[in-house]
Amino acid sequence: MSEVDSTPPDTRGSVFAALRVRNYRLFASGQVVSLVGTWMQRVAQDWLVLELSGGSPVALGVAAALQFGPTLLLSLWGGSIADRYDKRRLLMGLQVAMGACALLLGLLDVTGLVTLAQVYVLCVLLGCFSALDGPVRQSFAGEMVGSGALANAVALNSMTFNTARVLGPAVGGLLIAGVGTGWVFLINAVTFVAVLVGLQRMRPADMFTYARAPRERGAVRAGLREVRRHPDVVLLLVLVFFVSTLGINFFVTLAIVARNVFGRGAESYGLLTSALAVGCLLGAFTAARRVGRPRLRTVVVAAVVFGACEVAAGLMPSYPLVALLLVPTGAAQLLFTSAANAAVQLGVDEQVRGRVMGLWMVVLLGGTPVGGPALGWLAEELGGRAPLVLGGAASVVAAVVVAAVWLVLQRRRRQSSGQSCTGTLASMPSR
Repeated sequence: MSEVDSTPPDTRGSVFAALRVRNYRLFASGQVVSLVGTWMQRVAQDWLVLELSGGSPVALGVAAALQFGPTLLLSLWGGSIADRYDKRRLLMGLQVAMGACALLLGLLDVTGLVTLAQVYVLCVLLGCFSALDGPVRQSFAGEMVGSGALANAVALNSMTFNTARVLGPAVGGLLIAGVGTGWVFLINAVTFVAVLVGLQRMRPADMFTYARAPRERGAVRAGLREVRRHPDVVLLLVLVFFVSTLGINFFVTLAIVARNVFGRGAESYGLLTSALAVGCLLGAFTAARRVGRPRLRTVVVAAVVFGACEVAAGLMPSYPLVALLLVPTGAAQLLFTSAANAAVQLGVDEQVRGRVMGLWMVVLLGGTPVGGPALGWLAEELGGRAPLVLGGAASVVAAVVVAAVWLVLQRRRRQSSGQSCTGTLASMPSR
């Protein structure tokens, strides 16, 4: 096994540095295929919910809340499991479970037996498995490439995710129009095989491992204590929570923008999601050039730019202009989440990284049970543009507040350091 701080000699200074590691190449290639299917399913699921509910934005928000709600309850536990057991084997089991959910939903849909209640139940099941998968997958990046290339791997993970996000919704929209939502779910079930093959072919001896956390009471609390030791990490997590809950969650209402605001079909919804993903892909390419741990200032600036672009997109008068503005919105969103993710992972001890990533998943997705229905309600009461305008404005405010708090903490730290030095000099005896 490799030591945790070891770094392959050629993994620095390149946009695609982490891809030089065989295990990571296998992981990323499987993820591209599977995530295309995942985004196809997300579009199909949103469209199916709208069809079964008669176009209700609230129903769409409820589905999002049910799918992401388990994140609040299970992500921290999932992070504790990730620190204790073999992450590769955990991921293999979770892929099988999530593929089974897609298969069942597809069979119910193509046979004409599907109901809104059944979709809700499967949203909960998929949410439970995803809540466990998130922290395991996030913390697995460090084991594949080592701490030296972790920031690059995080950015490439985002690039992989958003490459699929460009293709998946567009293909999904065309398939929905051609063969219906049920076949999209069945195709997604098959794509999980790619991840399983990649994980199976990895070489465990090449992993950058560290000592497993012992099974003990209070393991989750130990992870939270590690976070509290780092005020900058705490502020990062607070900012991510507010921006994700109030700003990034606007993607759950893009179907409403396409259908209710502009009177368009599933293909147009898929193209809106793809436009956002194109921007995220550009942002990921930029983030992949980063070396070392990003600073809090970088994260704050990215949040402000993201919020401003989101407001602008919400104010655009036509469908093409909304799609165009979603590109810089996606780029800023990705720069924000990628920089925050790398800063949090590199800001804590490796042995609690899984638990900290569990907390990361809570703050990143845990607000969706509140944000999803709230944004759906705003769209229903104030129109489909409201989630973008208000969510973007709230993201800017959250970034400014966090920056102000950080400046206050820095000033107090400098004053305390100065007083300590003065006191030390004053107490020194004269010669």
